Amino acid sequence: MESDRHSRSASTTGVRFAGAAVAYAVAGAVHLVTAGLFLTGLRLTVLGFRTFFQPWIGLLLLSMALAMRPRPGRLDPDAPTLREADAPALFAVLHRAADMAGVRRVDTVQCTADFSVSVVRYGLRRRCCFVLGLPLWAVSSPQQRVAAVTQALGRSAPRNVRDGTFVGMALRSLRAGSHAVQEGEPSATPLRINAVALGAAAVADGTRRFDARSRKSEWLLWIPRTVLAATARLLLWLTEPAARRALFEADDAAARAASSQAALAALRDRRLARAISVEMHRLAIEKRTIVKAHHPAAPQDDLWDMVHAHAARLRAQDMPQPSGPDAPSGGPGSTGNDSYALRIERLVRAPQCPAAITLDGPDLARVQEELRVPRQTVAQRVLRDGVQL
Repeated sequence: MESDRHSRSASTTGVRFAGAAVAYAVAGAVHLVTAGLFLTGLRLTVLGFRTFFQPWIGLLLLSMALAMRPRPGRLDPDAPTLREADAPALFAVLHRAADMAGVRRVDTVQCTADFSVSVVRYGLRRRCCFVLGLPLWAVSSPQQRVAAVTQALGRSAPRNVRDGTFVGMALRSLRAGSHAVQEGEPSATPLRINAVALGAAAVADGTRRFDARSRKSEWLLWIPRTVLAATARLLLWLTEPAARRALFEADDAAARAASSQAALAALRDRRLARAISVEMHRLAIEKRTIVKAHHPAAPQDDLWDMVHAHAARLRAQDMPQPSGPDAPSGGPGSTGNDSYALRIERLVRAPQCPAAITLDGPDLARVQEELRVPRQTVAQRVLRDGVQL
């Protein structure tokens, strides 16, 4: 029995490494094709003026190569950004969580109005930015915050090749290329031509020719669109074992850092995402209409308190676990709708761990004070623009 278990483990490890190797090969082919498109397009554009069509083909290839160019990532210029000197207490918690997860420490923190926490890489040096969703931070208990932070940091481990530099850039290139050649949306209202109007026959004939050319261009774009989409699906399938393993290891790190109970509670609270977003949008409309009409100078700092109270009411109602396509799946590294329940089941069956990192007392007060200005900035933006549902 012991030998069977070891053989299954070795077989699983071999399959995982083989899938990662093939994923790197496919990603390398994507980068080579992008470079080939750029060089061929440049050559046809610069040296192809002997005929009429070569420069135009070159420009088409150059536009495709530019759409699929590797993107190193960048910070959101509109999101409040914190450096370690601005928030030493918050960064101390993030650094301890990163050490528990065995990943690189973060360089910056950006605050958003999303019900999520994640890690993004930016710049040519691939610096690490922690994206902190203030709604999730507002509704979570201190230990749940530690668990959510550790889970997000653990998903960015180098063993998760899907979010790595080489394969991750290839996936982003494929998505950008698919978006560049995606099918245009049909017109909602067809053109109506008055049959007795002057030049009606010419207008109708021109419309038919335009529609015919549009259909031909769509057929021409169908081939690259299909190839790009199929390659992206292949990369996702090849990296699924690594992404799933990274999710499980991130959950284990969160249980060690914040306690098993806090990690479970953080996972279960992901079901609140849709309801919290709807409530924030409702509060934004209410603040702009009813409250503004009766109290023009009413303070806007109570948004996060209202969000916290709404989450407490939802928990008291014992919301059912979601099971449809809107079910939370654990973030960017998720591999499917079933991973959410599977991750909870793993933590329930695993040995229970005590908390190694605690966020309470003076540390919690310092972190809250460091987030005071970003909380106000994001709250003002939410109340001004609402929330995208």
